[in-house]
Amino acid sequence: MTAPTGRRRVLLAAPRGYCAGVDRAVIAVEKALEQYGPPIYVRHEIVHNKYVVQTLERKGAVFVEEISEVPPGEIVIFSAHGVAPEVHREAERGRLASIDATCPLVTKVHKEAVRYAGEDYDILLIGHEGHEEVIGTSGEAPDHIQLVDGPEDVDRVEVRDPDKVVWLSQTTLSVDETMETVDGLKRRFPNLLSPPSDDICYATQNRQTAIKKVAADSELVLVVGSRNSSNSNRMVEVALGAGADAAYLVDNASEIDESWLEGVTTVGLSSGASVPEVLVEEVLAWLTERGYADVELVQPVDEHIQFSLPKELRRDLRAEAAARAAAS
Repeated sequence: MTAPTGRRRVLLAAPRGYCAGVDRAVIAVEKALEQYGPPIYVRHEIVHNKYVVQTLERKGAVFVEEISEVPPGEIVIFSAHGVAPEVHREAERGRLASIDATCPLVTKVHKEAVRYAGEDYDILLIGHEGHEEVIGTSGEAPDHIQLVDGPEDVDRVEVRDPDKVVWLSQTTLSVDETMETVDGLKRRFPNLLSPPSDDICYATQNRQTAIKKVAADSELVLVVGSRNSSNSNRMVEVALGAGADAAYLVDNASEIDESWLEGVTTVGLSSGASVPEVLVEEVLAWLTERGYADVELVQPVDEHIQFSLPKELRRDLRAEAAARAAAS
């Protein structure tokens, strides 16, 4: 490998890593394990990160694909990506206690889908086919929602009344790509209604804003995240679009190819919204060992949002706290 000349540095993006919705979902599983003991069943991956899922499995979480895999009378947690109403009904039929760890921002999109379906709008859901969040949102109003999977899908959209059309979106998309799709839809349907607020979540926007800033000054950008994480994949795309010569998605430091550093003086580093900081620290240590010890924080936006735990868990936690207080 050709050693780079000049000062070698890392531009560390902020905000990065866990968003409020992911933090809430992971804590919900941890608290449920503490409160009720293992096993605690989780429908699908609680968040799209291999390290997080494996860590929770070691503590006693059991991840399942379908509700039918959960024994009657057990506790099941719904992931941060949200589920369709039919999944809630299936849990009730299976006599399961459920904890809904759906991100509140995803819940907002679900409520918008129900509202616009109730007003008989055609709903154009911008998102990626097969993604868990898209499946959950579509299940709220399947007769009114059609998926638009990027700008290339715009021309095939058909609606009943071009004056009663609204767009919603998956929360983890690229902001730029989403607005490109919206612009295409507006050209076809000039009276297209936008949701009351942007559906792209604050964390996705903030991480993409930071990665753009970092990528503009980096030859190489590393994004820590799992392959099935939509927002992590979008960050790689955004970095390349913002000027990075190369950008790669890695689950952890062991996946970095040392040849990527050839001729590189500046490495940009960030992580997806479902990534714990320990994995970023491992990458920083790996880079330090190879001469990139100078770390500069790049933080174009601040982020201070927090969400409370799911109501089911808060209720039981309050009951436990009250019982302890009465016994003392």
